[in-house]
Amino acid sequence: MDDDLEAIRARRRGKLEQAIVTTESVVPMHLTDATFWDVVKGNPVVLVDFWAEWCGPCHRIAPTVAAVARDYAGRVTVGKLNIDENRRTAESFGIQSIPTLLVFKDGKLVDAVVGAVPREFLEQTLQRWV
Repeated sequence: MDDDLEAIRARRRGKLEQAIVTTESVVPMHLTDATFWDVVKGNPVVLVDFWAEWCGPCHRIAPTVAAVARDYAGRVTVGKLNIDENRRTAESFGIQSIPTLLVFKDGKLVDAVVGAVPREFLEQTLQRWV
């Protein structure tokens, strides 16, 4: 009986350790023109950060976007799309200011956030869709 109990504990411990590693290692996905629609249509709720390397506000909000990817893992898929390298997708949404964060639900655009907003604002936006 003690061996059975220890085996159960070991399995549970392993699952918990795996969940911790998985959650901590979650980062936003790198999206491109070629992969954008596959990701958006293949996941229930997707947050896409449209950004550029030269954009100061994009770098300021990047830690917030990464934290949201970790904290909402399993509920929201988070991706980043560099507008300089993927102009077609950015132009198709009329992106004129960055950072712009778009929220998709079931493959459809449902919300947008423009600017380096506080985390609380971004989470309030996401809460409407998860």
